Amino acid sequence: MSTIQDTVPEIGSIEPNQHGYRTFTLGSFGFTRDEYFAHVTWPKGHHMLPVDAFLRALQRDIAWGFFYGTVNFDAVVGTVNHYGSVDLFAGRFNEHYRKAGLDHNERFMTAIIQRVFEAVLEDWTNAAFDPFASPAETGSAFGPKNGSNKEAITRHRVTARRMVAAPGDEPVRTDENGFPVNRHFRDVPQDTPQVIAEPGFEDEVVSFNLFAYLSRSDVTWNPSVVSVCKASLYCPTTEEYILPVIHGNDRVEWFVQLSDEIQWEVEDRETGALRARVTMRAGDVAAMPADIRHRGFSPKRSMLLVWENASPELPALYASGKMPPTPVQF
Repeated sequence: MSTIQDTVPEIGSIEPNQHGYRTFTLGSFGFTRDEYFAHVTWPKGHHMLPVDAFLRALQRDIAWGFFYGTVNFDAVVGTVNHYGSVDLFAGRFNEHYRKAGLDHNERFMTAIIQRVFEAVLEDWTNAAFDPFASPAETGSAFGPKNGSNKEAITRHRVTARRMVAAPGDEPVRTDENGFPVNRHFRDVPQDTPQVIAEPGFEDEVVSFNLFAYLSRSDVTWNPSVVSVCKASLYCPTTEEYILPVIHGNDRVEWFVQLSDEIQWEVEDRETGALRARVTMRAGDVAAMPADIRHRGFSPKRSMLLVWENASPELPALYASGKMPPTPVQF
């Protein structure tokens, strides 16, 4: 098991490099960028990623609080959430790196790695680039240092306590609060449900138009928690282009395709061996097993409902084999 590093590291170099960007370290990992690529180093190796792909992956990892399970930035670099601490790895889930002895893993307290990743994202994101947006809706991540875009990278993530539109909870999206209908969803009706509650229950009976709400999403591949019932979370999202990470599950998650189409590549979580290619169209439902990793491809903006079980005991139950990785045995 990795030793957990809980000391506050030096966030990064004070002086920028020749491209205008700061260099960062986390444990024995190093992070630098030039005009086109992000470079990750560790004692036994070095890896290079296109910087736009790196920033999109980093943005999701931070915004999700390192999400659950494994967030692979690509086939080499990523993180594993242990809910209080986070592993940063290189080559851990790559058979070739492991066989060559080039894999590396370090564990950090969540607050420590979060602080460093936030600093990297803020310094490396230029003014024209929004890592949350689809490629058609943002400027370029490339080139020398050119300002910053803190407003985009720190935008509010919806996490309802009960449900969107409930009194004192997350509001619905409207033109007035800065959420116009997306260019791909102009045909989505914007009707508002009529609720007639018995006297005394006006704050308890709530409804909103989910399709209208999603048609106004300003981000892609970033689930919003719109309703909560104990550990049951409804987390819909809008998707366009490619999921910026390869997500490795530590529990079963259910996908309900609400509109259009997403194609999924489903691989073994540990080895990356291809298990399936799944095409989901409006009305399709799929259960993604607890022992896989997946990546989605959406030819146009689409709506997806991710139904999550947030029970904290699930990862250990699946890891121990006490629960099968699939919800149904055929």
